[in-house]
Order: sequence, then structure tokens, then C-alpha cells
Amino acid sequence: MIEKLRPGAAEPGEIVHADGRVLGRHDGVIHYTIGQRRGLGIGGLSDPLYVVKLDVDARRVIVGPKEMLATRTIPVREINWLGDAPFTSRAEWPLAVKVRSTRPPREAIVRPLSETEAEVELLTPEEGVSPGQACVFYAPEGGRVFGGGWIWAGR
Repeated sequence: MIEKLRPGAAEPGEIVHADGRVLGRHDGVIHYTIGQRRGLGIGGLSDPLYVVKLDVDARRVIVGPKEMLATRTIPVREINWLGDAPFTSRAEWPLAVKVRSTRPPREAIVRPLSETEAEVELLTPEEGVSPGQACVFYAPEGGRVFGGGWIWAGR
């Protein structure tokens, strides 16, 4: 099914360091996820490396140091807004957002771009944010859900 949605995702390619060095080969980007450290098949390097980007079109898994996983700005689309006022009635919404199910919500500014798209600015960076994950909006003090959408690669 994934091959139908993303042709080439199961085809072999290169594992490339963010600085451009080819470090190895893989059996398809379908087998990797942003933030992954184990099972990369490129052991023996001095510093731990993490998957920081998946380039399906070029069939490349890009790896780099943990610091490269930190994200502050997140594009979100297909937003389902549950707030009392219309989503686009304000230029900014100070909310808490959750992008990782195992971590607590983080303070953020949500900037509507349209009724269904927004830019989320995290006040402190989050690691391992990846297209396809959910981004849920909460009241700043927690509890109430204001809506959410899907993280995507950007415009």
C-alpha cells in the first residue's frame, strides 16, 4: 500500500550524512523514521547518528547528529478547529501543542494561514517532528482540545 502512495519508497538507495558523505546503502526509505538511531546499518562511527530526513524521491536516508532533529517551526494542514471563535479570526493563537504522543504539550504560537492550514512556532524546540504526524492544539493551561491537523513537509 505504501508503494502505491509513495512510489520508490521500498527501493534501495543511499544512507547519506547531512554533510553529503555517503555512509552506506538501505533497502528502502519505507524502513526508516525521523529520529531513528538504531538499525541504520552504519555502525562504527564515532558519534551517534539519527535519521534527520527521508528523501523518497532521491531514495535517500539522511542522517546527522541529534541537534539536527530539533524543530521550532511546524507546517500543519487539514486542521479541524474546535475553538469558540473562527480559526482565522486571529493572527495568532497562544496555545499548547502536542506533536509526540509520549511527551507533554509544549507552549506554542499557532498562526492560521487559511481555515485549514497553519504555521506552529514552538517556544522550545522539539525533536523528531516528522511529516505525517498529528499536531494537537490545547488550551494554554491544558485540558481543552482546540483542534489539530497533520504535519506536512511545507509549501
